[in-house]
Amino acid sequence: MAQKPSIPKGTRDFSPSEIAKRNYIFDSIKKNFQTYGFQPIETPSFENSETLLGKYGEEGDRLIFKILNSGDFISKVDDVTYSSKNSATIAPRITEKALRYDLTVPFARYVVMHQNELDFPFKRYQIQPVWRADRPQKGRFREFFQCDADVVGSDSLLQEVELIQLYDAVFADLKLDGVTIKMNNRKILAGIAEVIGAKHLLIDFTVALDKLDKIGEEGVKKEMLSKGISKEAIDKASPLFEPQGSNVNQLERLETLLESSEEGKKGLEELRYILETISSIGLQTAKLTIDVTLARGLNYYTGAIFEVAAPDGVKMGSIGGGGRYDDLTGIFGLKDVSGVGISFGLDRIYLVLEELNLFPKSVDRTLDVLCLNFGAKEALASLKLITVLRKNGVFADVYPSNAKIQKQFKYANNRKVPYVILLGAEELNSNSFIVKHMESGEQTTYSFSELDKFISTL
Repeated sequence: MAQKPSIPKGTRDFSPSEIAKRNYIFDSIKKNFQTYGFQPIETPSFENSETLLGKYGEEGDRLIFKILNSGDFISKVDDVTYSSKNSATIAPRITEKALRYDLTVPFARYVVMHQNELDFPFKRYQIQPVWRADRPQKGRFREFFQCDADVVGSDSLLQEVELIQLYDAVFADLKLDGVTIKMNNRKILAGIAEVIGAKHLLIDFTVALDKLDKIGEEGVKKEMLSKGISKEAIDKASPLFEPQGSNVNQLERLETLLESSEEGKKGLEELRYILETISSIGLQTAKLTIDVTLARGLNYYTGAIFEVAAPDGVKMGSIGGGGRYDDLTGIFGLKDVSGVGISFGLDRIYLVLEELNLFPKSVDRTLDVLCLNFGAKEALASLKLITVLRKNGVFADVYPSNAKIQKQFKYANNRKVPYVILLGAEELNSNSFIVKHMESGEQTTYSFSELDKFISTL
């Protein structure tokens, strides 16, 4: 007996209905990207390993899928290296490429390679799949799409303001009310690390802090201690673990905490400007709030950082995130090019819309009209009819065989077709056709010359 096929954990097949719902989200995001002046690019699904490794921190590097070299790659590993059973030393000998972990680092590589062809500031959007060797769970997959918008070549904070507006516009389009855009600044985190005496352990500090909502206060403190951050330093950072209060209250608290850190005060100044500007413009549906525990565990962020939380009551991780990165292109040889970007988590947004029943009822409708099949002559007449319908932009089809009418109606119901055309021998003789509205059951007869009249009702 043949073995039942399967797919790798963390990957999925998608049905026509699921594809239609995903496209509904894609279309909304893409429309708003274009409205805000972003241009599309695409990059390869895999990159040279050296492009990706070392850009996401130690934890990120572990989640990168590596691609084995073709041919007899093991023969290129010497006996000493092979016998060491050390993956860190063996890997460079057997793999030179890796699946992309996100779209931001490949974008930085793209900018450096094509810098002479681009007009700066360059606003790009990119909608493509990425891969992470993560532990699959609800809302977390090993293969998933990211929808990114980035601006490079400008350090203006107006870009951060615009990206917050872009988040708000997309979620308003999707009728997803009540999302919260959480914001912090890496300079503030660096300032906090400085004033508590842990500046040299900034990465460990931010990685641990970023897990507060997952492992709780005690879990974060335990991880910080394990990374060499002293108990005294953690006690000084204790205000971070307290209830955060309003944006105004948090700004006041941060002013006191960061009064001795120039970098921290710079981050605070940037945060205040973004908040005040957004306040003067207003948002349609989203709420913007400061979250001083937000760290975004990616090493390339240097300024403002964002994370989008689903509406209250929906148990879901972040559905978007991003931030400012001043040094990313520098690692590829292009200095002094600042960038800022955001990403939409398509798969999690899908799950949220599904849970809240926010997809339009018609979103997975793939046919407007189905002609039933009563025989060869009738089917030919139906085919001529739907050819005209298709030329007018109507999604139309004819059932391929003259099966039992009950079976054909069942097919129409399963496909959620709103209109069924009956064109039998009697209609053929009278140059007419009958249209049945499937929801109401109402039937209307049209002559062939009245086809335009029927089209106008769709």
